[in-house]
Amino acid sequence: MSQSGIRSTVAEEIQAAEEDQRTLLIFEIARILATEPDPDTMAPRLLSCLVEKLEPADVGIVLLYDPRAAQLTVKAAQGCDVADLAQIRVSPGEALSGKVFQTGQPELYPTAEAITAAMLGMTPANYAIFVAAISEMKQPQSAVLIPLVTDHSKVGVLILGNLRCPHSFTGADLGFLQHVADLITLAIENARLRDELQAVRALDEANRLKAELMSTLAHEMRTPLTSIKGYSTALLMEEAAFSPETQREFLQFIDEECDVLQDLIHDLLESSIIDAGFLKLELQPVMLPRLAKSLTEDAARRHPYYRFLVDFPKRFPIVDADQDRVAQVLRNLLDNAIKYSPQGGVIVVRGKVREEEIVISIADQGIGIAPEHLNRLFEKFFRVKSGLGQHVVGSGLGLPIARTIVESHGGRIWAESQMGQGTTLYFTLPLQGLSRELAA
Repeated sequence: MSQSGIRSTVAEEIQAAEEDQRTLLIFEIARILATEPDPDTMAPRLLSCLVEKLEPADVGIVLLYDPRAAQLTVKAAQGCDVADLAQIRVSPGEALSGKVFQTGQPELYPTAEAITAAMLGMTPANYAIFVAAISEMKQPQSAVLIPLVTDHSKVGVLILGNLRCPHSFTGADLGFLQHVADLITLAIENARLRDELQAVRALDEANRLKAELMSTLAHEMRTPLTSIKGYSTALLMEEAAFSPETQREFLQFIDEECDVLQDLIHDLLESSIIDAGFLKLELQPVMLPRLAKSLTEDAARRHPYYRFLVDFPKRFPIVDADQDRVAQVLRNLLDNAIKYSPQGGVIVVRGKVREEEIVISIADQGIGIAPEHLNRLFEKFFRVKSGLGQHVVGSGLGLPIARTIVESHGGRIWAESQMGQGTTLYFTLPLQGLSRELAA
């Protein structure tokens, strides 16, 4: 075989090997896109794969467009300091990446001089950040920039650079990298569409909950208002004469129904304050045994058909907490236990001490909660049917409010239940600050 024939065969074998390598690279990129739906983790893995498997590439950068700021920002970098590059804000049309983003056409810069000339269009601030980010590496000798675009939108720019020699990238690289960029663009657009869909679903869910809240409040307020109206109208009737005992009974009903309305409105206002981010804690030393005893005595006066037991160790530590808010949590949990307990049932408030926290539990003797409902117990407006043949009055906000207060203290709240054996609600508060010193 002639020398020219041998050279032709070798060239064909080299070309075939390169095509095989690039085919494998496309498969690897497709696998990453399929397993990494989040752009925050997908972009770094893609760059790492490209720099590792694509022979001319030594460094890589992915910039994504932020429509709100109308600027390109660095999403990922390989081979240079991403923390420094993250400060860059590139406007469309600015320097290398801004130009490629604006035109939607790939650009090949074969030499270091061509790269330097194109970078003169950068703002002084961006240029200083870029120089600082690559100060510990060699100057790029050649680079290729590929736009990340679809038929309907511009997503960003992919940059790959070579630090070894000029003319490392060729026109063939542009065609191959455009296919890679198309895959990346589709994956990023799919991720954005998923986020938008989730946002729409979240908005629909919020609107549904709002409508459910209005329906619940309308229903819950109608009953006490009807009672108040009925008893007060009866008392005002001139032709009717009621004994002092009957009058007092009517007034007692009116007073109780006013309490129901007050609790509903209070929960609604508290939920609004929490949603608006206005919940503030004023920490102070709190003696939880004394607080729990006071609240259970008050509950016993209001609900004489139930029995209450308070069980705390003698040397229970003082806790740094917002006393009013912790009292609110205890009151909500006690009210919940009362609502779902049969009359004559025992409700037990117990305290335990652990190494880093205290645990408070409120146990009832109700019918219990099914496992599928247990996880939803602290969701807004979710209420379990009592199973006692009676309507349970409430807004469905008491337990979510309690959860927010406990978690704001750095604690946890949860429930344990078995059908037919009652439910126990737990919450913890951390031992810290002055309370930790006193405990020691």
